[in-house]
Amino acid sequence: MPARRVIAAALATALASFTTVASATDGAFYGLLRSRDLTPFGFLRLDMRPAHAVQIEPGTWALETQLDYQNTWALSPEVETYLNRLAAQGRRELGIEDLHEIQALPGENYLVDIESALLDITLHYKIATNWTGYVTASAVSYGGGLLDGVIEEFHDTFGFASFGRPAVSRNDTNLIYDLQGFQLAFFEPPTDGGWTDPTIGLRYTGLTLPEPWKMSIEAAAKVPVGEDDFLLSTGRTDYGMQISLQRLGHRHAFYIDAAGVYYAGAGQPLPQESKIVPTLILGYEMQLTANTNLNAQAYYSESVYSRETTNLKELLIDKYQLSVGLRHRRGPVLITFGFTENLQNLNNTPDIGLQLGFAYIPHRRQ
Repeated sequence: MPARRVIAAALATALASFTTVASATDGAFYGLLRSRDLTPFGFLRLDMRPAHAVQIEPGTWALETQLDYQNTWALSPEVETYLNRLAAQGRRELGIEDLHEIQALPGENYLVDIESALLDITLHYKIATNWTGYVTASAVSYGGGLLDGVIEEFHDTFGFASFGRPAVSRNDTNLIYDLQGFQLAFFEPPTDGGWTDPTIGLRYTGLTLPEPWKMSIEAAAKVPVGEDDFLLSTGRTDYGMQISLQRLGHRHAFYIDAAGVYYAGAGQPLPQESKIVPTLILGYEMQLTANTNLNAQAYYSESVYSRETTNLKELLIDKYQLSVGLRHRRGPVLITFGFTENLQNLNNTPDIGLQLGFAYIPHRRQ
């Protein structure tokens, strides 16, 4: 079925379910979508997950799981030109000859063609009235994926550029870096995946602001469990803090999250120096029915790369992403579906990311 028909059918199904308008007293707010930056460019660093707006009773717990799936096709301008020339010959699996051709191109170059699935499992425990602790265990899987054809058809339907995709076999893995004397190349997933570094955090909600504003402060650390495991662990500890402002109205809510993370750097897949990485998220939530909400949010973050690693602006410029999602609550279970699209700077973030989340909240405060 063509991609546009799949999208239209999904939208029609979603809209058909919104048959009851929520009143101010029927619904609830759940906060920002909990997805984080999925780009392979700094994926292993600590990235503060957007703050939620759910309160539980002191001495109780909640369990949150989320599956994120992303497709990344990112490349330097010279590689795009090279692949566009190849496209006239039809699709092909890239190999050693193509690697040599790319290494012979002027300047620095790269190609990242990969899909990954990330599973987050988070246990929240309300220590006291204003204090909540949590721990997140994460696992990742890498592969060639299944979204290449859908994305290409979407580009064709709306007249977007192909960015060299038609020259390469669909659903393959290609990782090629040729940056400032550092070379790396894989034509298949370099690892099947596994457990990544866990995160532990603490959240405080005792600050009082004029109604309807609420505020929370969060601190977290990513603790290495591996010693620089390839695409699984940096082998270093990252720290972060986040301040969240939430304006909860009758059917509409607005959110601002500002975070700063001390990223201790990494040795792979490319060497990266330690630095402070700021992040800003602006979000909106609307109650569509008593049990279903719509979320939209914009994400900004600086790149983890510096000129000590590369001079390519595509890797040095900031990252912008837009996420849209639906949430539906059935008793103590909250189901989330969302998608993320890169914006403005297209060669340093995933083309598209999909999120599916389930949260079990048996002691939610009304």
